Amino acid sequence: RINDAKEYVAGKLGVSVIDLSNEIVMEEVREDLNIGKIRTLHQNAKGIEAKFRIAKLLEIEINCVNRFKRLTEG
Repeated sequence: RINDAKEYVAGKLGVSVIDLSNEIVMEEVREDLNIGKIRTLHQNAKGIEAKFRIAKLLEIEINCVNRFKRLTEG
């Protein structure tokens, strides 16, 4: 299952599975897609904002994103 997950994420990000563990490539991908970086600058997505973007980009459910949505509805 882990290999399938890696292939899915790599496909969504437009990189190879090997690139997922390449910190230089992933730094560029995260910056280009504005999905948060390990070392953030003031204009980069951080925290829950980055998680919202990741959930949307990968078309997956992320528990804390769903919880945030529930708590802030209405």
